[in-house]
Amino acid sequence: MHFLLKGTTTVIRQRVVLHRRPNVSSFSSCSSSYSSSCSRRPLGCYSSSVIVPDIPSIHCKIKRHCNHIYKRSSSSTSSSSSSSSGQDQVNTNQSSSQQNRTLSVAIVGTGPSGCYTAKYLLSSFAAASSLSSLVGGPFASIQIDMMDKLPTPFGLVRSGVAPDHPEVKNVMHDFCKLFQQQEQEQAQQQQQQQAQHQIQQPSPQVEFWGNVHVGKDVSLKELQSLYHVVVLAYGCESDQRLGIEGEDVLHGIFSAREFVAWYNGHPEFVSLGNQVGQLIKGNHGKEGVAGEGGEGMNVVVIGQGNVALDCARVLVKGQKGLVETDIASDALNVIGNGVRRTTVLGRRGHIQGAFTIKELRELTKLDHVDFVVKEKELNEGATLSSLEELKGGGARPKVRIDKLLRDVARLRKKKQEDAKEQKEGHQKEVILRFLLNPIKFLPGVVDGTRVGSVLCERTRLEGQPGRQVAVGTGVMEEIPADMVLVSIGYKGVKLPGMDKSLFDDRRGIVRNTHGKVIDNLYVSGWLKRGPSGIIGTNIMDAKDTVSSILKDLEEETSTGSDKMVKGRKGLGELLLERGVRYVDWPSYQRIDAAEMDPLRLRTKNQPREKITSVEEMLTYVK
Repeated sequence: MHFLLKGTTTVIRQRVVLHRRPNVSSFSSCSSSYSSSCSRRPLGCYSSSVIVPDIPSIHCKIKRHCNHIYKRSSSSTSSSSSSSSGQDQVNTNQSSSQQNRTLSVAIVGTGPSGCYTAKYLLSSFAAASSLSSLVGGPFASIQIDMMDKLPTPFGLVRSGVAPDHPEVKNVMHDFCKLFQQQEQEQAQQQQQQQAQHQIQQPSPQVEFWGNVHVGKDVSLKELQSLYHVVVLAYGCESDQRLGIEGEDVLHGIFSAREFVAWYNGHPEFVSLGNQVGQLIKGNHGKEGVAGEGGEGMNVVVIGQGNVALDCARVLVKGQKGLVETDIASDALNVIGNGVRRTTVLGRRGHIQGAFTIKELRELTKLDHVDFVVKEKELNEGATLSSLEELKGGGARPKVRIDKLLRDVARLRKKKQEDAKEQKEGHQKEVILRFLLNPIKFLPGVVDGTRVGSVLCERTRLEGQPGRQVAVGTGVMEEIPADMVLVSIGYKGVKLPGMDKSLFDDRRGIVRNTHGKVIDNLYVSGWLKRGPSGIIGTNIMDAKDTVSSILKDLEEETSTGSDKMVKGRKGLGELLLERGVRYVDWPSYQRIDAAEMDPLRLRTKNQPREKITSVEEMLTYVK
């Protein structure tokens, strides 16, 4: 597929069958050797290691290298050339057929990990193909088919990012370019074909296949037989569990993943609104607080990451703070004016929290919301090991968080001492608690089928810096809870029909080595490394997987592997045969346009009103 010409730092593709395989170096050595041996400015870095230097600077080296190889091989073939002209013609036809082959790639999942994998596969192929007139490989082009079980793409960017964080969702514009760039290229190709009186329609490099459920509509084994490369990038579709009493019995306990998907308009979680609505209605006017929504509710969020803070922020903002976002209207109506009190708790200290300062700072700036932090708990969590964790170059984010929370705690203490600054009775609260380990969910007094409170054990931290654990102290505390959201981590699940040996059930990931699973199967994103990091974390993760793909393709080329697949055409035929109504990119664009129709929007500033029914989405398929 690609190799490194000896004496240069350019990763290129074989377009001719060489009689001796050139020297192959690792991607990392390629990158380092370029910086030390080449003074010219590179045209671009298309993956973590695929580098294309200034082509004129290496043109002569490539030409000399290729001529040297062919001079050596020509002497051994010239003597038999006259007697094998017929065979040469056959070989020429075979070579031409090989050069017109398309590398077919299937990516299961269209979230950040899938989109970045597609992006760096394309750029790596483009980098290598930039020297196609000199040398190349058996693949003259590349086609990537990206599949999603929903009719809409972009995964958690669409259904996981908080509605009041539109700047984070802007990455969707970059992902759209994967498909939209092909529209321009198709138009140019069509013009060229018309000029040449050709009628063949060009195919886009990247195609969207929405409403295709891998494992149901098409099996993983079928994909592997249809494509040269299959990448699993469908993320985490389940949750880590607490495993404590009452978790599976009492109503009103949800995972944060489900709750976030609901208020973001995910079609599979629309029904959650009925359950949340019943809880809020049952607590309407509680504690003498009148008003629509959950102003009388006590909500407990278990977990101390950004998702937990997102849930708390959305709950207290209510309609007034969210009406001009893309939150689903059904969710907005259920939340109403917001929740009176939300407690976010975790079993370790604030220095070990997984949240970022941006999300914490947002809570300090909410109108008519009191952000509560207990100075005593901050001090108890500041063990010697915790203080060590605040040292070093990489500790700056934790130092800033420590300072912010201590400032919040001191400011609240000052307000409490000043009678004029006392909070009003109807003011909402977000309370951030530490060193509390949930051990049991207790039923409500009025309705014993619903959760009424969370019984927690006070903890203390023990252990070395970076390895501290929460140890129970035997001191119990009961926290009122009319609804509980568990936010202790997402978890991946294996596809139906996937070999059990390929999946780590405990960690919820596909077993892999730098993204390589087995045969032509690869993995990227959360399903590869676990649910960690931000959207941008998937960039290096995708590059790592792409490097493994390119390495394997190189080895297959060198060993003469010549696998023929049906690719995109085969997938289309299979889905048509099974009656699957898939959504292509033009169909999704019609869905996208419908969601932004001004007649659907609550206000002129609302970016979109999401369609929450798959059936309604499919009405835009032609």
